[in-house]
Amino acid sequence: MNAELFTWARETAGLDLETAAKALGIKVGKLEAIEQGDDEPSRPQLLNMAKVYRRPLVTFYMDKPPARGERGEDFRALPPGRTQADDAVLDALIRDVRGRQGLVRSLTADEDQAEPLRFIGSATMKHGAEAMLASIKKTLRLDITEYRRQPSSEKAFAYLRGQAEGAGIFVLLMGNLGTHHSAIAVETFRGFAIADRFAPFVVINDQDARTAWSFTLLHEIAHLWLGTSGVSGLNVEKAIERFCNEVASAFLLPAGELAELHVGGDTALARAIELITAFADKRFISRRMVAYALLKAQRIDRATWQGFDGALHKHWQKDKATQKAKDRESESGPSYYVVRRHRLGTALLGFVERSMGAGALTPVKAARVLGVKPRSVYPLLVPTTAARLGRDGARG
Repeated sequence: MNAELFTWARETAGLDLETAAKALGIKVGKLEAIEQGDDEPSRPQLLNMAKVYRRPLVTFYMDKPPARGERGEDFRALPPGRTQADDAVLDALIRDVRGRQGLVRSLTADEDQAEPLRFIGSATMKHGAEAMLASIKKTLRLDITEYRRQPSSEKAFAYLRGQAEGAGIFVLLMGNLGTHHSAIAVETFRGFAIADRFAPFVVINDQDARTAWSFTLLHEIAHLWLGTSGVSGLNVEKAIERFCNEVASAFLLPAGELAELHVGGDTALARAIELITAFADKRFISRRMVAYALLKAQRIDRATWQGFDGALHKHWQKDKATQKAKDRESESGPSYYVVRRHRLGTALLGFVERSMGAGALTPVKAARVLGVKPRSVYPLLVPTTAARLGRDGARG
């Protein structure tokens, strides 16, 4: 085997030698020898590498490392402090998502009555943000009044997600590779879209503030309307990203409403944060989005906005740390399956349920689509369906 493949597989998994050796259960010297071509892994060690590095076993028998996984277009304005490990974890997540999407697409496209979704790639930036938003609202049946009628920001997001999934868009919440150790910072990745006409996917980084999920979902839906697949970040520089932001903002904060917020460049920071928070919470939008809207409306200058944005980011980090502490202390938090269902969404769960019921999807492939082990597939489905499928499987 080409020793170069072992180094490549480890590095693209975002692991250094010490971390990888520990995960593989071997000494660092042994792993170094393998990567230098002075030793070869045993069969069990090779299988373990495939698992730890998240690569198919056949990868290690290739002649040379393959090209980097296809991200689509990279719409991000990357932060200066990013590392190779950040990109490696992101690439692993995108490979995972594309693998799932590929299975869903192959089954969906093969259905006798399958029709491509007409809204994918149906617009261009020349049409303008308002025209695109009108098309999105009509297709997804979105209503800002209904959005704001929800009892919380989580329920408001669930409303948007439900409307998108009802139109055929799969919406996933993913911010790591299965453990908190592999969490991807929102500065590196905020959203990802696959603009496929049979199985469009939108992935939202759930490490972001929950009040920002709705904005990211609408931003990525705009990418679907443009027919552009790719990854988006927190910082916006490219014209296409500003356009998608404009579409999302136009729905969540209709023109004219910003006049109700009495904040300007001469407003004291503490008072500004208080007013922005109340304004944002009432509308189920993020505070940072409101601050940026003030900048765009020329109500504040860039220096003032940076002060507001930095303070709001610190508030969010503090709130997030407080919530984590509460979750650790609580013994009545949601179960693994409740959390997993929430992240996968009803569209993907429903697809797996139907496909397994029709015999088109085996439990092993269903596990691949859901990103879980085969034994966890049935418990993820609704109890009655899980029981029925279990009985049918036993009869088979």
